[in-house]
Amino acid sequence: MRKRIVASQPAQPRGESDQAWLDLEQIATVEVTSEDPGFPIESVFGFNGGPGWRASQKGEQQIRIIFDEPRPLHRIQLRFHEIGSERMQEFTVRWSPAAGGPPKEIVRQQWNFSPSGSTTEIEDYVIDLDAVSVLELAIQPDRGRGEAVATLAAWRLR
Repeated sequence: MRKRIVASQPAQPRGESDQAWLDLEQIATVEVTSEDPGFPIESVFGFNGGPGWRASQKGEQQIRIIFDEPRPLHRIQLRFHEIGSERMQEFTVRWSPAAGGPPKEIVRQQWNFSPSGSTTEIEDYVIDLDAVSVLELAIQPDRGRGEAVATLAAWRLR
């Protein structure tokens, strides 16, 4: 019998490393309807943390990822964080295929933020899309009142 003792390394769940997420800075252009200079959109796609993105004005905001080349997508992860105000947010994720045509809705989700309890929303969607040209996130940050600005802590794609 042959025997070898190897150093033990903790198993990392498959696909959970930063390398598994797409490096959007290299493969896409991002469009955003507004941006607070202290909270740039680039920070939601980075792997080193950052302040996240915040709109510079109230009301619905849109963030569009336009891929240099159409690509398949298999997972979308969004993280929102709100500690300052109570509000009900709704977001919608849509995609446009390389073949063209109107955007197709992937998900529409509502969430109630409360500083005394619910301050972070993490959404993780497994999808199976081929040849995605554009991915769009529309955020209504304060349904009903319209007093808050949209924020986004992180957006990851695989």
